[in-house]
Amino acid sequence: MSVRDRWLLPEGVEEILPDEAFRLETLRRQILDLYSSWGYDLVIPPLFEYLDSLLVGSSHDLDLHTFKITDQLTGRMMGLRADITPQVARIDAHCLSQREADCQHLPVRLCYSDTVAHTRPRGLLASRIPIRIGAEFFGHDGVGCDIELICLMHETLRLAEIDEIHIVLGHVGIFRSLVQESALTSEVENDLFDALQRKAYDEIDSLLEQHVDDKAIAKMIFELARLSGDESVLETALETFKEAPESVQQELQELAAIAKGVKLRLPAISLGYDLCELRGYEYHTGIVFAAYTPVYGRALAQGGRFDDIGDVFGRARSASGFDADLKVLVQLSKAAFVRPKAISAPFDADEQLQQLIEKLRANGERVIVELAAESSDDAQRLGCDRKIVRDGQQWQVKSLIG
Repeated sequence: MSVRDRWLLPEGVEEILPDEAFRLETLRRQILDLYSSWGYDLVIPPLFEYLDSLLVGSSHDLDLHTFKITDQLTGRMMGLRADITPQVARIDAHCLSQREADCQHLPVRLCYSDTVAHTRPRGLLASRIPIRIGAEFFGHDGVGCDIELICLMHETLRLAEIDEIHIVLGHVGIFRSLVQESALTSEVENDLFDALQRKAYDEIDSLLEQHVDDKAIAKMIFELARLSGDESVLETALETFKEAPESVQQELQELAAIAKGVKLRLPAISLGYDLCELRGYEYHTGIVFAAYTPVYGRALAQGGRFDDIGDVFGRARSASGFDADLKVLVQLSKAAFVRPKAISAPFDADEQLQQLIEKLRANGERVIVELAAESSDDAQRLGCDRKIVRDGQQWQVKSLIG
C-alpha cells in the first residue's frame, strides 16, 4: 500500500471527528441518564466472545453479519458482536442470577451503549460500525413491560429532538400460530415469510393456494398480509380473526392491551400497525415495535419481545427490549449540541495561576494552556472566547472579544 492510500478506511467504516464526537457523547450521556432515571442499570459487555454465546437462537441474519475470529489461546471460534442483546441476556441469565435467593425472581432492567461490527452494511449508506444504544427488561411476562419499553423508546427519540415520531406495532406470534395450524414445511414457511416481508401479494396468494389445505387458515394468512396502516387496522384484525385459533385471539388481545396502555401514557402518540411485519421472526417471540420519521427511510429504533433467550445460558426468562443507532439519532436530531467555549491560559508555573486553572476546571470550564506564543486569533481558532491574564498581582479571566 502506498503512503497516499494509508489513510483509507474500509467501506462502511468511518472515524468520528471532534465536533461529531461531542454531539454523539452529549446525546449518549443524556439518553443513559434518562434510562437511569427509569431504573435501568448500565452494563458494558465485551467487544468479542465465544461464537456460541453470541449466536443464540436460529437467526441466520445475525450469523451472516458477525465477524469470526480464532482465539489464539484456546483455538475456539470467537465473534465480534453484531448485536448486544444476546450479551445482555447472558449477563441477566448467568451473572445476575448469582444474587441472593430472595432477589432472583425480581425483574431486571439493563441498558447499554457501545459499538458493534457488521460484516456488511444493513442498508444503503449505513455504517458497519454503528453505536447501539438500548434498554432490556428481563423477568416480567405481562404487557406492562412492553408498554414501558415503547414509552421509553418514544421518550428516547423525543429527548434527541427528532420530529414527527410514528410508532408501528406488530406481533410475530400471529403469523407463527397460523403457520403451525397450516402445517407448512419449513421450506414453504421460509418462502412465505420472504414473500410477506416483500409484500409480494401474488407470491403469497400462490403459496397459500398450493400448500395450505385449510381454506379458513389460508384466508386468514391472506388477510394478515394486507393488515397494515393506521389504528383502524387493529379493529379490522379483531373482526377478521374472530374465528381464528385461541392463540391468535390471545395475541391480538395482547396487542390491543399494549396499544391501550401506551395511549393512556402518551395520549398524543402517533400509532400504526403492521401485522405482517416479521422483522426478527427468528429472534422475537411476540410483539414487535419500531419508530419512524418521514425524513428517514428506515426504522429509527426498534424492538420487541424475545422470551426465553436466556435458556441457552441456563435461565429462561421473559424478556423485551429495544435499541437504536446513536449515529442515526445524532444525524436526525434538531438539538443544537453547542460546544462550550474554552479559556486560554499562559504557560506559567505561578502558583496562583495554577490554582485558578484548577478551580476553573473543577467548575466545568475548559482551559487550554498555551505552550507557545499564541495570538488572540490563535486562541479563538482553538475555541477560546476568554483568556487568563495578569492584572497587577492577580490573575483574571477576560474576554477575547471586543
